[in-house]
Amino acid sequence: MINRPIIFKSSGSGGSLRQQLLYKAIQRPVAAAALLLGGGLTLGLGVGIAGNLGMHSQLQAQKAEVAVTQQQAQREINALAARLGELQAEANRLNALGERLTRIGQLQDGEFDFDKPVGVGGDDGQVEDMPREELDNELGALDAQFSAAGSQLSVLESLLFNRQLDMASVPAGEPIDSYITSHYGYRADPFRGGRKFHAGIDFKASVGDPVQAVADGVVSFSGVRSGYGNTIEIDHGNGYMTRYAHNSRLVRKVGEPIRAGQQVARAGSTGRSTGAHVHFEVWQDGRAVNPRQFLGQRSPLKG
Repeated sequence: MINRPIIFKSSGSGGSLRQQLLYKAIQRPVAAAALLLGGGLTLGLGVGIAGNLGMHSQLQAQKAEVAVTQQQAQREINALAARLGELQAEANRLNALGERLTRIGQLQDGEFDFDKPVGVGGDDGQVEDMPREELDNELGALDAQFSAAGSQLSVLESLLFNRQLDMASVPAGEPIDSYITSHYGYRADPFRGGRKFHAGIDFKASVGDPVQAVADGVVSFSGVRSGYGNTIEIDHGNGYMTRYAHNSRLVRKVGEPIRAGQQVARAGSTGRSTGAHVHFEVWQDGRAVNPRQFLGQRSPLKG
Protein backbone atom coordinates (compact mmCIF):
# COMPACT_ATOMS: atom_id res chain seq x y z
CA MET A 1 0.00 0.00 0.00
CA ILE A 2 1.40 3.36 -1.06
CA ASN A 3 1.00 6.22 1.29
CA ARG A 4 -0.12 9.22 -0.56
CA PRO A 5 0.40 12.65 0.87
CA ILE A 6 -2.70 14.53 1.86
CA ILE A 7 -2.83 17.84 0.02
CA PHE A 8 -4.69 20.74 1.46
CA LYS A 9 -5.33 23.50 -0.91
CA SER A 10 -4.89 27.04 0.25
CA SER A 11 -5.45 30.21 -1.51
CA GLY A 12 -2.18 31.84 -0.62
CA SER A 13 0.54 29.26 -0.17
CA GLY A 14 -0.46 26.05 -1.96
CA GLY A 15 2.87 25.47 -3.66
CA SER A 16 4.92 25.71 -0.51
CA LEU A 17 2.74 23.23 1.41
CA ARG A 18 2.99 20.62 -1.31
CA GLN A 19 6.79 20.84 -1.22
CA GLN A 20 6.90 20.31 2.53
CA LEU A 21 4.68 17.25 2.37
CA LEU A 22 6.74 15.80 -0.47
CA TYR A 23 9.97 16.35 1.43
CA LYS A 24 8.60 14.54 4.50
CA ALA A 25 7.45 11.65 2.39
CA ILE A 26 10.94 11.26 0.89
CA GLN A 27 12.75 11.80 4.23
CA ARG A 28 11.22 8.74 5.94
CA PRO A 29 12.68 6.01 3.68
CA VAL A 30 16.04 7.80 3.57
CA ALA A 31 16.17 7.83 7.36
CA ALA A 32 15.25 4.17 7.46
CA ALA A 33 17.98 3.35 4.97
CA ALA A 34 20.47 5.37 6.96
CA LEU A 35 19.43 3.55 10.11
CA LEU A 36 19.92 0.20 8.45
CA LEU A 37 23.26 1.26 7.04
CA GLY A 38 24.40 2.55 10.44
CA GLY A 39 23.37 -0.69 12.11
CA GLY A 40 25.28 -2.68 9.55
CA LEU A 41 28.37 -0.59 10.05
CA THR A 42 28.11 -0.93 13.80
CA LEU A 43 27.68 -4.69 13.53
CA GLY A 44 30.64 -4.95 11.18
CA LEU A 45 32.73 -2.80 13.45
CA GLY A 46 31.80 -4.98 16.43
CA VAL A 47 32.71 -8.12 14.56
CA GLY A 48 36.08 -6.56 13.59
CA ILE A 49 36.82 -5.53 17.16
CA ALA A 50 35.87 -8.96 18.45
CA GLY A 51 38.20 -10.57 15.90
CA ASN A 52 41.05 -8.31 16.92
CA LEU A 53 40.46 -9.09 20.57
CA GLY A 54 40.54 -12.80 19.80
CA MET A 55 43.83 -12.50 17.89
CA HIS A 56 45.31 -10.45 20.74
CA SER A 57 44.28 -13.07 23.29
CA GLN A 58 45.76 -15.83 21.13
CA LEU A 59 49.01 -13.87 20.77
CA GLN A 60 49.22 -13.34 24.51
CA ALA A 61 48.63 -17.05 25.12
CA GLN A 62 51.42 -17.93 22.68
CA LYS A 63 53.78 -15.50 24.39
CA ALA A 64 52.97 -17.03 27.77
CA GLU A 65 53.58 -20.53 26.38
CA VAL A 66 56.94 -19.44 24.93
CA ALA A 67 57.91 -17.89 28.28
CA VAL A 68 57.08 -21.14 30.10
CA THR A 69 59.12 -23.13 27.57
CA GLN A 70 62.06 -20.76 27.98
CA GLN A 71 61.90 -21.03 31.77
CA GLN A 72 61.81 -24.82 31.57
CA ALA A 73 64.77 -24.85 29.17
CA GLN A 74 66.71 -22.52 31.46
CA ARG A 75 66.03 -24.76 34.45
CA GLU A 76 67.38 -27.73 32.49
CA ILE A 77 70.46 -25.73 31.49
CA ASN A 78 71.03 -24.72 35.11
CA ALA A 79 70.74 -28.36 36.19
CA LEU A 80 73.26 -29.43 33.54
CA ALA A 81 75.59 -26.60 34.56
CA ALA A 82 75.43 -27.72 38.20
CA ARG A 83 76.18 -31.31 37.24
CA LEU A 84 79.01 -30.16 34.98
CA GLY A 85 80.46 -28.21 37.90
CA GLU A 86 80.38 -31.32 40.08
CA LEU A 87 82.14 -33.36 37.40
CA GLN A 88 84.77 -30.65 36.92
CA ALA A 89 85.43 -30.57 40.66
CA GLU A 90 85.79 -34.36 40.73
CA ALA A 91 88.12 -34.22 37.72
CA ASN A 92 90.28 -31.60 39.48
CA ARG A 93 90.40 -33.78 42.60
CA LEU A 94 91.48 -36.80 40.56
CA ASN A 95 94.15 -34.74 38.77
CA ALA A 96 95.55 -33.49 42.08
CA LEU A 97 95.52 -37.02 43.49
CA GLY A 98 97.22 -38.36 40.37
CA GLU A 99 99.94 -35.71 40.57
CA ARG A 100 100.51 -36.56 44.24
CA LEU A 101 100.79 -40.25 43.45
CA THR A 102 103.21 -39.44 40.63
CA ARG A 103 105.46 -37.63 43.10
CA ILE A 104 105.17 -40.34 45.77
CA GLY A 105 105.85 -43.11 43.27
CA GLN A 106 108.63 -41.09 41.62
CA LEU A 107 107.34 -41.89 38.15
CA GLN A 108 109.33 -40.71 35.17
CA ASP A 109 108.86 -37.08 34.24
CA GLY A 110 106.24 -36.72 31.54
CA GLU A 111 104.95 -40.26 31.92
CA PHE A 112 101.77 -38.97 33.52
CA ASP A 113 101.05 -35.35 32.59
CA PHE A 114 97.69 -34.37 34.07
CA ASP A 115 97.75 -30.88 32.51
CA LYS A 116 97.55 -32.11 28.91
CA PRO A 117 94.26 -33.27 27.34
CA VAL A 118 93.93 -36.87 26.24
CA GLY A 119 94.13 -37.36 22.47
CA VAL A 120 90.90 -38.44 20.76
CA GLY A 121 89.79 -38.86 17.14
CA GLY A 122 86.98 -39.93 14.80
CA ASP A 123 85.69 -39.84 11.23
CA ASP A 124 84.10 -36.91 9.40
CA GLY A 125 80.61 -38.45 9.25
CA GLN A 126 77.37 -36.61 9.89
CA VAL A 127 76.83 -35.37 13.41
CA GLU A 128 73.39 -35.90 14.95
CA ASP A 129 71.69 -34.10 17.78
CA MET A 130 72.03 -35.91 21.10
CA PRO A 131 68.72 -36.56 22.89
CA ARG A 132 68.44 -35.23 26.42
CA GLU A 133 67.92 -38.72 27.84
CA GLU A 134 71.10 -39.99 26.18
CA LEU A 135 73.04 -36.98 27.50
CA ASP A 136 71.82 -37.70 31.04
CA ASN A 137 72.90 -41.33 30.65
CA GLU A 138 76.35 -40.30 29.42
CA LEU A 139 76.80 -37.89 32.32
CA GLY A 140 75.70 -40.57 34.77
CA ALA A 141 78.18 -43.06 33.33
CA LEU A 142 80.97 -40.46 33.51
CA ASP A 143 80.08 -39.71 37.11
CA ALA A 144 80.26 -43.43 37.94
CA GLN A 145 83.66 -43.73 36.22
CA PHE A 146 85.00 -40.77 38.20
CA SER A 147 83.74 -42.27 41.44
CA ALA A 148 85.34 -45.66 40.73
CA ALA A 149 88.62 -44.08 39.64
CA GLY A 150 88.66 -41.89 42.74
CA SER A 151 88.16 -44.89 45.02
CA GLN A 152 90.93 -46.84 43.30
CA LEU A 153 93.37 -43.93 43.44
CA SER A 154 92.56 -43.33 47.11
CA VAL A 155 93.36 -46.97 47.89
CA LEU A 156 96.56 -46.71 45.89
CA GLU A 157 97.51 -43.51 47.71
CA SER A 158 96.92 -45.20 51.04
CA LEU A 159 99.08 -48.17 50.04
CA LEU A 160 101.88 -45.94 48.76
CA PHE A 161 101.69 -43.75 51.85
CA ASN A 162 101.87 -46.78 54.15
CA ARG A 163 104.74 -48.11 52.10
CA GLN A 164 106.44 -44.74 52.34
CA LEU A 165 106.00 -44.78 56.12
CA ASP A 166 107.35 -48.32 56.27
CA MET A 167 110.37 -47.44 54.15
CA ALA A 168 111.01 -44.26 56.16
CA SER A 169 111.05 -46.41 59.30
CA VAL A 170 113.74 -48.74 57.97
CA PRO A 171 117.30 -47.70 58.94
CA ALA A 172 119.11 -46.28 55.93
CA GLY A 173 122.32 -44.27 55.77
CA GLU A 174 124.98 -43.30 58.32
CA PRO A 175 124.60 -41.50 61.64
CA ILE A 176 127.55 -39.24 60.81
CA ASP A 177 129.38 -38.26 57.64
CA SER A 178 132.63 -40.06 58.34
CA TYR A 179 134.47 -43.34 57.84
CA ILE A 180 134.31 -46.66 59.70
CA THR A 181 137.02 -47.37 62.28
CA SER A 182 135.65 -50.67 63.61
CA HIS A 183 133.30 -53.19 62.03
CA TYR A 184 130.49 -55.43 63.29
CA GLY A 185 131.46 -58.89 64.62
CA TYR A 186 134.28 -60.39 66.67
CA ARG A 187 137.39 -58.26 67.22
CA ALA A 188 140.26 -57.88 69.63
CA ASP A 189 139.07 -56.23 72.84
CA PRO A 190 140.89 -52.88 73.20
CA PHE A 191 140.82 -52.98 77.01
CA ARG A 192 141.41 -56.58 78.13
CA GLY A 193 142.72 -58.23 75.00
CA GLY A 194 141.32 -61.45 73.67
CA ARG A 195 138.34 -61.70 71.39
CA LYS A 196 135.07 -59.93 72.04
CA PHE A 197 131.91 -59.52 69.94
CA HIS A 198 131.28 -55.97 68.70
CA ALA A 199 127.53 -55.47 68.18
CA GLY A 200 127.80 -52.35 66.05
CA ILE A 201 129.97 -50.14 63.85
CA ASP A 202 132.22 -47.30 64.99
CA PHE A 203 132.60 -44.09 63.01
CA LYS A 204 135.46 -41.62 63.41
CA ALA A 205 134.23 -38.37 64.98
CA SER A 206 135.31 -35.31 66.92
CA VAL A 207 133.76 -34.29 70.19
CA GLY A 208 130.64 -32.26 69.49
CA ASP A 209 130.02 -33.51 65.95
CA PRO A 210 126.24 -33.87 65.25
CA VAL A 211 124.84 -37.40 65.34
CA GLN A 212 121.70 -37.91 63.26
CA ALA A 213 118.92 -40.48 63.16
CA VAL A 214 118.96 -42.85 60.21
CA ALA A 215 115.16 -43.37 60.09
CA ASP A 216 111.87 -42.02 61.39
CA GLY A 217 110.86 -43.15 64.85
CA VAL A 218 110.35 -42.28 68.51
CA VAL A 219 113.04 -41.92 71.18
CA SER A 220 112.69 -44.95 73.45
CA PHE A 221 115.77 -44.34 75.62
CA SER A 222 117.88 -41.28 76.40
CA GLY A 223 120.46 -41.61 79.18
CA VAL A 224 123.49 -43.54 80.37
CA ARG A 225 123.93 -47.25 79.68
CA SER A 226 126.69 -49.36 81.21
CA GLY A 227 129.66 -49.43 78.85
CA TYR A 228 127.90 -47.27 76.27
CA GLY A 229 128.01 -43.96 78.13
CA ASN A 230 125.49 -41.35 76.95
CA THR A 231 123.14 -43.29 74.69
CA ILE A 232 120.15 -42.55 72.48
CA GLU A 233 117.87 -45.36 71.29
CA ILE A 234 115.12 -44.89 68.69
CA ASP A 235 112.22 -47.27 68.09
CA HIS A 236 111.33 -47.23 64.38
CA GLY A 237 108.50 -49.72 64.47
CA ASN A 238 108.34 -52.85 62.33
CA GLY A 239 110.76 -54.47 64.76
CA TYR A 240 113.63 -51.99 64.14
CA MET A 241 115.60 -50.11 66.80
CA THR A 242 118.82 -48.09 66.43
CA ARG A 243 121.35 -47.18 69.13
CA TYR A 244 123.82 -44.24 69.14
CA ALA A 245 126.40 -44.46 71.96
CA HIS A 246 129.45 -42.80 73.60
CA ASN A 247 127.98 -39.31 72.98
CA SER A 248 129.18 -36.20 74.78
CA ARG A 249 125.64 -34.79 74.95
CA LEU A 250 122.09 -36.00 74.27
CA VAL A 251 119.67 -33.55 72.63
CA ARG A 252 116.48 -35.64 72.59
CA LYS A 253 114.17 -36.91 75.31
CA VAL A 254 112.18 -40.12 75.60
CA GLY A 255 108.91 -39.93 73.68
CA GLU A 256 110.06 -37.36 71.12
CA PRO A 257 109.20 -38.18 67.50
CA ILE A 258 112.23 -38.18 65.23
CA ARG A 259 112.54 -37.82 61.47
CA ALA A 260 115.39 -39.32 59.50
CA GLY A 261 118.31 -36.90 59.35
CA GLN A 262 117.44 -35.01 62.53
CA GLN A 263 120.14 -34.54 65.16
CA VAL A 264 119.79 -36.68 68.27
CA ALA A 265 123.14 -36.21 70.04
CA ARG A 266 126.69 -34.81 69.98
CA ALA A 267 129.57 -37.20 69.43
CA GLY A 268 131.94 -37.88 72.32
CA SER A 269 133.92 -40.50 74.21
CA THR A 270 131.81 -41.47 77.22
CA GLY A 271 131.58 -45.05 78.58
CA ARG A 272 134.13 -47.69 77.55
CA SER A 273 135.86 -45.70 74.83
CA THR A 274 139.43 -44.99 73.77
CA GLY A 275 138.54 -41.76 71.96
CA ALA A 276 135.80 -39.71 70.34
CA HIS A 277 133.67 -41.76 67.96
CA VAL A 278 130.07 -42.74 67.20
CA HIS A 279 129.02 -46.28 68.06
CA PHE A 280 126.03 -47.29 65.90
CA GLU A 281 123.89 -50.40 66.32
CA VAL A 282 120.80 -51.74 64.49
CA TRP A 283 118.44 -54.15 66.23
CA GLN A 284 115.80 -56.16 64.38
CA ASP A 285 113.15 -58.17 66.24
CA GLY A 286 115.12 -58.05 69.49
CA ARG A 287 118.60 -58.97 68.23
CA ALA A 288 121.56 -56.99 66.94
CA VAL A 289 122.19 -57.25 63.20
CA ASN A 290 125.04 -56.01 61.02
CA PRO A 291 124.43 -52.28 60.35
CA ARG A 292 126.56 -52.55 57.21
CA GLN A 293 123.59 -53.80 55.21
CA PHE A 294 121.77 -50.52 55.91
CA LEU A 295 124.62 -48.11 55.23
CA GLY A 296 124.26 -45.95 52.15
CA GLN A 297 120.72 -47.14 51.52
CA ARG A 298 118.02 -44.63 50.71
CA SER A 299 114.33 -45.36 50.37
CA PRO A 300 113.21 -45.27 46.72
CA LEU A 301 110.17 -43.31 47.89
CA LYS A 302 112.14 -40.54 49.58
CA GLY A 303 112.78 -37.29 47.81
